[in-house]
Amino acid sequence: MITEGLSSCTDAPLIAPLAEEQLDAASRIFRTAFGTWLGAPDPERFFADRNYVHGRWRSPHVVALGATLDGKLVGSNFITRWGSVGFFGPLTVAPEIQDRGIAKALLTATTAQFETWGTRCAGLFTFAESAKHVSLYQKFGFLPRFLTVISVAQVPPKASAAFQCFGALGMEARSATLVAARAIMQSLYPGLDLSAEIAAVTLLGLGDTVLVEDEEGLAGFAVCHHGPDSEAGENTCLIKFGAVRCDEHATQNFRRLLDACFFYASYVGTTTLMAGVNTARREAHAAMIARGFQPALHGVAMHRPDDPGYSRPGLFVLDDWR
Repeated sequence: MITEGLSSCTDAPLIAPLAEEQLDAASRIFRTAFGTWLGAPDPERFFADRNYVHGRWRSPHVVALGATLDGKLVGSNFITRWGSVGFFGPLTVAPEIQDRGIAKALLTATTAQFETWGTRCAGLFTFAESAKHVSLYQKFGFLPRFLTVISVAQVPPKASAAFQCFGALGMEARSATLVAARAIMQSLYPGLDLSAEIAAVTLLGLGDTVLVEDEEGLAGFAVCHHGPDSEAGENTCLIKFGAVRCDEHATQNFRRLLDACFFYASYVGTTTLMAGVNTARREAHAAMIARGFQPALHGVAMHRPDDPGYSRPGLFVLDDWR
């Protein structure tokens, strides 16, 4: 979230890897930036029930950048690598810092990181109604594409479904599951790989990955967050990413995956299931509506280059790039 203007600054901020001792300050800037933009009565308490900073900083597939002026942290950004696909955010700048070029400096370093990785499709989620945000990101080559809908549904108290969890598997089974998951991801977009995301969520205690199978093996998976250290929020299970194998059984397996996520959400004691879906994935979006999900937030996905990535009709994928 950016609350600064777009003019350049006289004193350039120092951009460097975010240090562990800066995490609390980064969390405070994140809350106040979003809270101020959205008009929360107490911006410093905004999103206090979730954590977008510490978990990403500890994840090996995420690069965390900090911006300092006169030795004080004034902004940060998190760049996530899912194989050939990358996205960034939350990008936040302290609300009291106006017209100092903090966001531009962070974005310059961010695009350089994507180039270092050789990212094939880079992107972000931002507020669709904000001309300021869309315009700034366009200056760095990110182009607006389809809306992403963040939706919620109430978890039935007696939800049931057949599934496994990645965290409950032995090491050999985990390795085999990651191989199968990479095959699913490769069918969606060349080089897409969430292996590090799946492993990090389990290792860091942010949640787990729900697995559904059919007679051919792994049919789909969903990386789920829950708990106070995660990105989910109070009493909420968040599907960070979910996908099913791209074949003639995709529709049926997507429904089974949603059922499994409802059951998992119930099992871990949450009452709300949250997921994002890009509206370019028309069939997946329609299936979410049919399953009772209600929109909570609309944003726009911006890509660099102007490549659909894995947001195309016929693909049953859920993701949250916030």
